[in-house]
Amino acid sequence: MGGLALGGIQGFLITRLKMQPFIVTLCGLLIYRGAARYYTSDSTRGFGYGDEASTLSNIASGNIGGIPNTFIFLIILALILGVLLHRSVYGRWLYAVGKNEEAARFSGINTNLVIATAYVISGGLAGVSTVMFVFYTNSVSPSSFGNFYELYAIAAAVLGGCSLRGGEGSILGIVLGTALLQVLQNLVNILGIPNSLNFAVMGTVILIGVLADQQLQARRRRKAALAGLARTAPKKDSTILQSATALPTRTGDQA
Repeated sequence: MGGLALGGIQGFLITRLKMQPFIVTLCGLLIYRGAARYYTSDSTRGFGYGDEASTLSNIASGNIGGIPNTFIFLIILALILGVLLHRSVYGRWLYAVGKNEEAARFSGINTNLVIATAYVISGGLAGVSTVMFVFYTNSVSPSSFGNFYELYAIAAAVLGGCSLRGGEGSILGIVLGTALLQVLQNLVNILGIPNSLNFAVMGTVILIGVLADQQLQARRRRKAALAGLARTAPKKDSTILQSATALPTRTGDQA
């Protein structure tokens, strides 16, 4: 519930007060983390040991039939969000707003509601992931938990084919991008690359993804321009042919 409420606050600031989304989310990150560190006196708090603690820990670290619970939660969540994004009216609205917010507004879509709802859903999912992470480690440490996870999220989205310009991407692509990111991190360890270069690798991945996205966008624009020329060319030829047939015939030909 806390994640939903915080997401709603950010959605309100962005849609109603017209604040920049980057500023709102960045300030939210700093405010929430600072408040959590103050509440815990900047220390690590554990759940202790006992039946209740083991039950909570088993939710995140246990397994069903040899399959980790976290993986099962991931699949269920991906299926739900896949239906929401690709098989619902709201999903089509979200794609439209991400692609061109002004055009979506002129087409009759309540863009403020769509954007605010997206932030509420994002906040709720962040809250669920936080609970799972805390149950997995059986402790809370605001000073270290979740550091630079926003960088991992961006890298996974880029690897999954999401455009940073908005309006493109899929749930399946994000899941595959997340798996590919983990494979990339394991590859870094196997190749003996120092852990201090981990963030440099992530930054390089994001940079390459942005460059690839720009090249794809430019290629699509060129294809659209060529397709437009191909559609207009026959019209011009037919116009010339019609004007040629409408010319008066010569006197010699009439005779």
